[in-house]
Amino acid sequence: MLSAFVSDDSNGQANILTIMNQTHSELFTCIFCCYQQGLSISPVKLDTHVDNFGFPFVTTDAFCNIEPTCNATHITISRPKNLLEIHSHLYLPIHKLLLNRRDFDVDLTLCISCLFGGYNNVLQFVQTIETYKLLGVEHVVIYNNSCGPDLERVLRSYEEDGILEIIPWPIDHFLKPSKGWNHELHSGEVHYYGQQATLNDCIHRNRQRSKYVILTDADEIIMPYQHSSLNQLMTKLQQNNPHVVAFIFWAHVFSKEITRGSERFDFPEWRNVPGVNILRHIHKEPLKWWVNNNSKMIVDPRKVMQASVHIVHKINGKSIWVPRDLAIVMHTAKPKRPELGIEKLIKDNKIWDYAERLIPNVNKVLHK
Repeated sequence: MLSAFVSDDSNGQANILTIMNQTHSELFTCIFCCYQQGLSISPVKLDTHVDNFGFPFVTTDAFCNIEPTCNATHITISRPKNLLEIHSHLYLPIHKLLLNRRDFDVDLTLCISCLFGGYNNVLQFVQTIETYKLLGVEHVVIYNNSCGPDLERVLRSYEEDGILEIIPWPIDHFLKPSKGWNHELHSGEVHYYGQQATLNDCIHRNRQRSKYVILTDADEIIMPYQHSSLNQLMTKLQQNNPHVVAFIFWAHVFSKEITRGSERFDFPEWRNVPGVNILRHIHKEPLKWWVNNNSKMIVDPRKVMQASVHIVHKINGKSIWVPRDLAIVMHTAKPKRPELGIEKLIKDNKIWDYAERLIPNVNKVLHK
């Protein structure tokens, strides 16, 4: 069990986000703590998310009806045989969401799926957050399983500034998470440290407070090409596509192995900072149109019921692929196609448009 929610449009139904073994078919019962009224139980209806990437454990929604007389504050699920141990269960607080409000706390929330393996890519992380701030992001949520000591200090600094919400993610205490996305290639019980579960949890958490939610990794930036901010881009996209609730962006890999033409951004003070300097990597790989290419999304969190890593599966509305002349995902990382020489890569220095403001902002964070 990860988190529990009930909204003002759910007709008295609670939703518990879980990770369950899809190979086992079991019956479960919901147990509600009713304010000043004791306990209430109801059967569970499970809805397994489509994408499992071949792993046995998969993100699953558990739905339970709430008795009209129960003012539910906490919830858990139990196997029927364990109902006698009702007081020893772990109960989750129920987040109550008012989805019909339109006075959002923020326009753009960035959800970064889990950090793990002592992740310590400090320079790129700070550059990514500071770029997103310039693009209009006001709130960042990150799921932290394990990061390095340098990045830990950066996270705490952002948390103190009020822009970052850190959610502990000790999934390895309960399951054997995979460090990769494909069960045939990577061992483990659940895909990529539960990435899909974190994304759906972040959507749930921000349904009430954020107009849009951005779903990317720590080394990715959704970069607009014809607008100076993501706010302006989303306003235009929504005006032209009023029924669309999920906007999908093509992802290009910007090879971190190539630095040609970016020498002016090789700052001595950054050389000793752990991580990648994205200002130095301006050559992107062309998409391979004969295979599935990676993508990331910006969604209306009130209209998305189930999201995968690259696409949505259950939505109240439509989804579109955003044309690449409007925006793409900049993924600065190891090359996916190392056989391509620089002459076959595409020069794209759009990030330099933000360099004048980005550099002092990055330095300010690093010097804290």
